Amino acid sequence: MKKVDYTLYFITNSDGMDEETFLNKVKGACLGGATIIQLREKNKSTLEYYKLALKVKEITDFYHIPLIIDDRIDVAMAVGCGVHLGNEDMPISVARKIMGEECIIGATAKTVEVAKKAEADGADYLGCGAIYPTKTHVKTKITSVETLNDICAAVNIPVCAIGGLNKDKLSVLEKSPIQGVCVVSAIMDADDTKKAAEELKKSIQKIVA
Repeated sequence: MKKVDYTLYFITNSDGMDEETFLNKVKGACLGGATIIQLREKNKSTLEYYKLALKVKEITDFYHIPLIIDDRIDVAMAVGCGVHLGNEDMPISVARKIMGEECIIGATAKTVEVAKKAEADGADYLGCGAIYPTKTHVKTKITSVETLNDICAAVNIPVCAIGGLNKDKLSVLEKSPIQGVCVVSAIMDADDTKKAAEELKKSIQKIVA
């Protein structure tokens, strides 16, 4: 199993902001203690996605933080980083064959059955949720904490909770055996992303073993 710290898993959202502002927010999150970052771009062309990924990877490499690309294994391979795959993306087993054993591959799982298959197919970690409704444009279906806990018990890879989570909503996860929390708006919407990441990380560390 790859040694990756999933404690504060920051997922980006560049909607409505210029590139300089976006990159500064990413840098702030890195300074504040984000342990892994996912670049999520649903509306950019392949070239736009690739160019932005290169710039983000310069930042994450500087801070020695793993970068994950959402959905697109072509972009991930082009910039030399990991990928996160949903149920409508490239099958995990195929992605693993293409990308090799060393690449970090994450998967979305909302049921125990899907979680077990993702692990068997070669996923390194799972994102499970949404625990709460989210403001992102990603389609969400609420996942109960009970289901989250069942998934944690069913697999031997790290599980991260996702969906509308911020430092004021973490108490629901206090007894959950997760290894990390994924956030989007809790950092992206902050004026000071460094401070937001610092506060989130402290709160998450209290509930993540």
